[in-house]
Amino acid sequence: MVPARADCTVKRFFLYLAALFSIASFAAAGQNNSGNSSGNSSGNSATNSATNSGAWSGTLVSSSCNADEAFNESSECIKDVPGAKLALYDDTNRVMYGLEPQESVTAHLGDSVTVRGTLDGDTIRVASVEAMSIGLAVGQKAPAFSVRDQFGRVQTLDSLKGTKGAVLLFFRSADW
Repeated sequence: MVPARADCTVKRFFLYLAALFSIASFAAAGQNNSGNSSGNSSGNSATNSATNSGAWSGTLVSSSCNADEAFNESSECIKDVPGAKLALYDDTNRVMYGLEPQESVTAHLGDSVTVRGTLDGDTIRVASVEAMSIGLAVGQKAPAFSVRDQFGRVQTLDSLKGTKGAVLLFFRSADW
């Protein structure tokens, strides 16, 4: 026979276990139903069947191209292929999104854009398309900055500028 104290401990253990499973199932249900209204989608949002509003950035490529080809910037991805649709390739998470309606994106093949709309499965219902601007406009002066170089020395725009100006290139490695 089990002593009363041990029996109470066993019951308490199973009560805690049941509560833990209940909380975990509610948390999982909440995660699956939460929308991504903050903008760029994350990995599982592309497969979520719920509709989410937001903005997605990437390059418009031919749907005849796969994510690996788009990642490698294959010239085949920016060719007009009969029967193929345009898709948005998001290089931050290597996902291809279908786009509807196609009429709103056909003039932008090969362009880096931000698409606003709603995500339904892996298709974005396009509300608007904007060309992405990267860097400064021609003739625009770079803002003042200071940053440490690879040797720990502080560099500024003035310390880097030569007699003919300066070219600054910031590269985000895909391997980080």
